[in-house]
Amino acid sequence: MKFIDESKIEIFAGKGGNGIASFRREKYIEKGGPDGGDGGRGGSIYAQADRNINTLVDYRFARTHRAKNGQPGRGSDCYGKGADDVVLRMPVGTVITDINTGEVIADLTHDGEKELLAKGGIGGLGNLHFKSSTNRAPRQCTPGTAGEIRELQLELKVLADVGLLGFPNAGKSTFIRSVSAARPKVADYPFTTLHPNLGVVRVSHEKSFVIADIPGLIEGAAEGAGLGHQFLRHLARTRVLLHIVDLAPMYESTDPVAEAHAILDELKKYDPALYEKPRWLLLNKVDLLEDRDEAVATFLNSFTDYDRHFIISAINGEGCKELTYAIMDHLSTMNELEQDASEDSAQGVNAITH
Repeated sequence: MKFIDESKIEIFAGKGGNGIASFRREKYIEKGGPDGGDGGRGGSIYAQADRNINTLVDYRFARTHRAKNGQPGRGSDCYGKGADDVVLRMPVGTVITDINTGEVIADLTHDGEKELLAKGGIGGLGNLHFKSSTNRAPRQCTPGTAGEIRELQLELKVLADVGLLGFPNAGKSTFIRSVSAARPKVADYPFTTLHPNLGVVRVSHEKSFVIADIPGLIEGAAEGAGLGHQFLRHLARTRVLLHIVDLAPMYESTDPVAEAHAILDELKKYDPALYEKPRWLLLNKVDLLEDRDEAVATFLNSFTDYDRHFIISAINGEGCKELTYAIMDHLSTMNELEQDASEDSAQGVNAITH
C-alpha cells in the first residue's frame, strides 16, 4: 500500500429539516388546531482513530465528504427523521487542522478516539410550538439551520517512542532490522527508505517500545534537497532521537563530522522543539574500522552536541542489545516522572477545589 501521510479534504455537515405549518383535518373535528412537526437534525461528521489503518490513502482521492440533510416535519405531530452521522476512520496519530483558521480541531492519539469535525444543522420548529391562548391558529414555522462546512488538513504523525536520524546509508534501516522484527529495504545505495518504517523492540515479555525509521536527511533538505523535510513530522511525538553516524563512509572524501553537523542544522531549521529533544549519538559500522578507538576519539573530539553516545555495528548486532536496554530504562524513567507530575498536578487541583 502506498504510504500517504497528508491530505486535504472538504466536509459538509447536513442541513436541518424545515419545520412545517399544518393543521389537524379530520371528519367531525372542526378547528383541530396546529399539528406541524419539527424538522429532523442534519447529520454530523466525526473522525475516529482506528489502529487498523496505517495511511491517509483513503483521503488522497476522496476529497469531499457529505452528511445527509434532516427530513422536514410533517402534519399529525410527526417530526422529521434525523440524518445519520458520518464517521471518517483515520490512522492513530492523525492531526486535523482547519485550513481557514489554523485551529487544530483534533489530535487522534489513541485507538477508538472520536472527535466532532462538523456539526449538523438543527431542525426547524413546526407551528405546534407556537400555539398559545392568544394564538390558537399559528402559521409560523422556522427553517432548519445549515450544517457546518470546513476545509481540513489531515497530517499523520506516527506514534513512536524513538526516532532515527541520519544521512542516507548511515545504517538506520539495518539498525531497525537488527533490533526489531521490521524488515525495511536495505541496499548499498542512498534513499532506499522512501517512507517511515515502524518496528517494535521487545526488551522483555512485559517491556517494549516503538522505533521509527524515516528517510535520510541531507544538507539542504530545508530547500527541498533529497526528500526534504516532509517526513520529519513523524519524529514529533518521539521521546528520544537516535542520531546514527557512519564512521566508515563509502567515499574517503566524506566527512562524518560535517554530515553530523548538517543533520543538526536541518533539524533546527525544521523545528527548534524537535532539536531540543534528548538526542543520543550512535557511532555505526565500527566493524569496518582498523583502529576503531582512534576513529571514535577523533569524532567525539570534533562533535559534542549529544546527550549520550554508543558504539555499535548494526550489521552484526554489536552494542545493539545494550543500547535497547538503555533506551528502555530512559523511557521508563520518563514515564515515572510524567506520572509523578500528573499526580502532583491532580493533588494541587483538589487542594484548590476544597
